Amino acid sequence: MNKYKRIYGVDISKDSFDVVDNEGNHDQYGNQAKGFSKFKKILDAESLVVMEATGYYHYSLAQFLSASGISCSVVNPLSVKRFIQMKLAKVKTDKADAAAICAYAQVTDVSIYNPLNDTQAECLQLYSLLEHYEKKRTAIKNKLHGEETLGKPSKAVYHSLNRVLKVLKVEITLMEQRLMELVKQEHSLQVKLLKSIPRIGIKTALFLIVVTDGFSKFETASQLCSYAGITPTERRSGTSIRGRSRISKVGNKRLRHLLFMCSFSACKYNQACRCQYERIVTKGKSEKLALLAVSNKLLRQSFAIAKSGIPYDATYRSALKN
Repeated sequence: MNKYKRIYGVDISKDSFDVVDNEGNHDQYGNQAKGFSKFKKILDAESLVVMEATGYYHYSLAQFLSASGISCSVVNPLSVKRFIQMKLAKVKTDKADAAAICAYAQVTDVSIYNPLNDTQAECLQLYSLLEHYEKKRTAIKNKLHGEETLGKPSKAVYHSLNRVLKVLKVEITLMEQRLMELVKQEHSLQVKLLKSIPRIGIKTALFLIVVTDGFSKFETASQLCSYAGITPTERRSGTSIRGRSRISKVGNKRLRHLLFMCSFSACKYNQACRCQYERIVTKGKSEKLALLAVSNKLLRQSFAIAKSGIPYDATYRSALKN
């Protein structure tokens, strides 16, 4: 149970946000500075405001409340969705969603939101933009390949697509340079340490540092693995249900994807990961499951090395056995 006397569930959208407290009172405010200030007037030190992570929409309110000394929490939308399904709710409105978030917060020990400083906020924006540009570049390359298969591609289309590719290449380079500059201001050692791990590239290293705030947001490697959504889950009940074990996938999709891409080469060039991969495959398990285990291993290596400040050493385990 929560220690706060008044809990507010917030369902937030582009232009407004609905608020329902633990007594059932409902109100609506504008999703801008004026609305934030009006909402703040009904809050005090014993208030807790809980909202879902909704892309960009929740960010300004969460930052404002934290700066004002008001406790707030940003929760995983999937967790709230599962809670609503458990309650068999049939009504889907902004007010009902806010009430559900409030009810969820009353029975769940939610974590308090840690506000981002200017550097952290810019890093996340840069990485989000980089991801957008990279997806767009892939789409343009696929389109270019498709045009070439026609046999007689239009010169105008061909040159236009190549011009867009050149612009994207320049912008991606500029954004990567800016991201590297910001990360190195506070975490230059961690960048170097993470790159010492075989098959952890600069993009993965940067993203790890950005989303974990230099690994300060997590106390254990298990917490970080859960955040990435690469912890195993098991489906087993009685004698009839014997589901296959699989990863949870409730976590940071981008981080999970980066680690999985790294795992292909890590099972060849990273000694500990190779042993992990071979051990699982030898047991008759699928290669995909082995690669996911390697992703988990890479993340645990990253956590241990970033926290210890000691570069990767392939002979570390061997030395302990001797």
